[in-house]
Amino acid sequence: MGRNDTLHFDEHNGNYGYRRIHIALKNLGLLVNHKKVQRIMRKLGLKGDKFIRISRRFSSYKGTIGKVAKNRIHRRFKTPNPYQKLTTDITEFKCADGGKFYLSPIMDMYNGEILSYGMNMHPTLEFVMEPLKETLRVVKEARYRTTIHSDQGWHYQHRKWVQTLKEHKVFQSMSRKGNCLDNSPMENFFGLLKQEMYYGESLRTYEELKRDIESYIHYYNNQRIKQKLAGMSPVQYRLHTNQLAA
Repeated sequence: MGRNDTLHFDEHNGNYGYRRIHIALKNLGLLVNHKKVQRIMRKLGLKGDKFIRISRRFSSYKGTIGKVAKNRIHRRFKTPNPYQKLTTDITEFKCADGGKFYLSPIMDMYNGEILSYGMNMHPTLEFVMEPLKETLRVVKEARYRTTIHSDQGWHYQHRKWVQTLKEHKVFQSMSRKGNCLDNSPMENFFGLLKQEMYYGESLRTYEELKRDIESYIHYYNNQRIKQKLAGMSPVQYRLHTNQLAA
């Protein structure tokens, strides 16, 4: 039992607390009370200590330079349907040489899965357009019409972004100005990513960050279990629910 705790804790780089360790053990068929898991982990000195920083937000807002869409989501983030409600945003990282690293993912609110993402040294328009094009290829078979939610950043007001959504019959939704709670699923992901693989670590070069973020997103999608997804990772949950619906 103690060895299983340690293996799972090490496997996830110390990111799992006793609740997720308990779920992981349950998924292996090991039935044990969560309080006992907590007690053993405390005895072994296994404690997730990375959740101590608040994610620094990146703002691409430059006023009204194009079309500002209405808020269609209104914080109704939950949906029982894959690809029905998507969200996107941009965050930044510092690099070892003093430069910046920008990440722009697109998330499915159905299961929190990152469907695509862009990475660049500069937050250009193409930097957000490429993951959008990739996502549109994925969601074209969606059962219900897709809505993609963002803030009012200049990228999402741009004619090219707006027109691309119209051409693919995707609804556009925007948060209210300066209200990060309107896009809390993506804000939560950014905070999680930075707490688990960025804060407390030495600054990395652009290429090192690129490699580590790619690795983290793969881990997050395929291995990192969530309590609200019945103890499954986002991809596991999607595949499981697809099987049930078949």
